[in-house]
Amino acid sequence: MMTAARSADSGLATPGELDRYPYAEAPGTDRGTGWDTAEPDLGRVGRRTAGSRGRGLHGQLVQQLGQMIVSGDLGADRPLVPEEIGQRFEVSRTVVRESLRVLEAKGLVSARPNVGTRVRPVSDWNLLDPDIIEWRAYGPQRDDQRRELSELRWTIEPLAARLAAGHGREDVQQRLTDMVEIMGHALGQGDALTFARADNEFHSLLIQVAGNRMLEHLSGIVSAALHVSGGPVTGCERPNETSLAHHARIVDALAGGDGAAAEAAMRQLLTVHPEVERVVPAPREH
Repeated sequence: MMTAARSADSGLATPGELDRYPYAEAPGTDRGTGWDTAEPDLGRVGRRTAGSRGRGLHGQLVQQLGQMIVSGDLGADRPLVPEEIGQRFEVSRTVVRESLRVLEAKGLVSARPNVGTRVRPVSDWNLLDPDIIEWRAYGPQRDDQRRELSELRWTIEPLAARLAAGHGREDVQQRLTDMVEIMGHALGQGDALTFARADNEFHSLLIQVAGNRMLEHLSGIVSAALHVSGGPVTGCERPNETSLAHHARIVDALAGGDGAAAEAAMRQLLTVHPEVERVVPAPREH
């Protein structure tokens, strides 16, 4: 069990500190790459992502180690010794083993006989994993992550809107209409969180109704993108009348079976978001 009694110089967090993991350093800051250099922040977990939320010690350890790997605190090819991790975080071998298996499935670590468990390079990570998306978005790679997500959305969602116009179902159409109404009410009330939740469901529904299973598989990525695009609270850009109007136009185009209009409205909607505006109009310099 993780216990509250720890020495002041151990560098280990108490249970209450497991909800904080700082990313205050600017990109390029020398963060160090080992357990020793991680003190005194070792053991502080930041935002709990959907993949680890509510899973107790196992989920917290996945979150902790995942963030440390993605942030660069635990660099590529660094050995991860289960016994050492267990001692550092005061958890059982079972918790450590299960956590490392989760990280291995995400491509963050690899375990091989006679070699042990080591951190893998970024090129091996499953960058489409929702947890990794969020860890990167709130870490030193946040600017790259948000730009890449914006570019991916620009590719996926207009196509999904076009396809959805030919696969509309009355129940989904009604649900999309409901989401726009909820966003409108939330906008009037200044409720950014409710607006964000309705916005998230709107985009997820749209992809799911497109009739393309491969696109549907990407709905979690879009959801993660919406969650991180505007910050840790709202999960989307600032609600405004222009954004709401574009959502309504998409619904109208779907109701009329007009794929071209739905696609155009989606492109207009995406360019409303500041992080997309920086990306779409002009190509990046290489």
